[in-house]
Amino acid sequence: MANHHDSVVEAQFGPRAKAYVESAVHAQGADLEALDAILARHRPKHALDLGTGGGHVSYLMARHAARVTAVDLSREMLAAVAATAREKGLSNIETAEAPAERLLFPDAAFDFLAYRYSAHHWQDFDGGLRQARRVLKLDAPAIFIDACSPGPALFDTHLQAVELLRDTSHVRDYSVSEWMAALHRVGFTVTSSRSWQLRMDFPVWTARMRTPSDNVKAIRALQAAASSETKAHFAIEPDGSFLLDITMIEAAAA
Repeated sequence: MANHHDSVVEAQFGPRAKAYVESAVHAQGADLEALDAILARHRPKHALDLGTGGGHVSYLMARHAARVTAVDLSREMLAAVAATAREKGLSNIETAEAPAERLLFPDAAFDFLAYRYSAHHWQDFDGGLRQARRVLKLDAPAIFIDACSPGPALFDTHLQAVELLRDTSHVRDYSVSEWMAALHRVGFTVTSSRSWQLRMDFPVWTARMRTPSDNVKAIRALQAAASSETKAHFAIEPDGSFLLDITMIEAAAA
């Protein structure tokens, strides 16, 4: 199962590495501004970017940390991040290939961890968070940023369906309450959280994953058939663009 899942994620994201490095949604945002301020306060010695994707968290961390390790399952993603870091003159970023659930670092190897937009692909949510806690020093800060389920079943079912149709490596967007419970289970103390909605431009959102045309049509059919409450919550537009719920949770390794 793990090998199958790893191959699905690699197949989905490896060929799209450049698109994620260049993605405006991933390269900017109020969450990165907030993370920048947090990093400026802590000035970590060795920071971990868990599930680096296009590397935007690593590039930000490199301005404040002595050393940054960017981890991802996709070798092609990591190659793109390493190349971009060189272009930016960021010599303190190194890359490591590993799934979040099987990190190869020793216990307490890092004094800061940031994660952005990858847990919804993990096969083992608690396992990935447990590894995050294991490799952090006691009391070290951890920042988790991801798309999240709005919670109510009506909205949750719609969200998971369109996410899976768009990207077959999708597992689940977890609700804020699910995040909080899981972080507590594996040994984190949550210090603060905030949530907001981010507009997804439908043509760009589907093109970034090269979603097959049949799947695009299926998503649009689900949007058209959605309840009025669902359409209102996600603010579904005529072209399919919509608002996605996002959460940012600040925690510490307890």
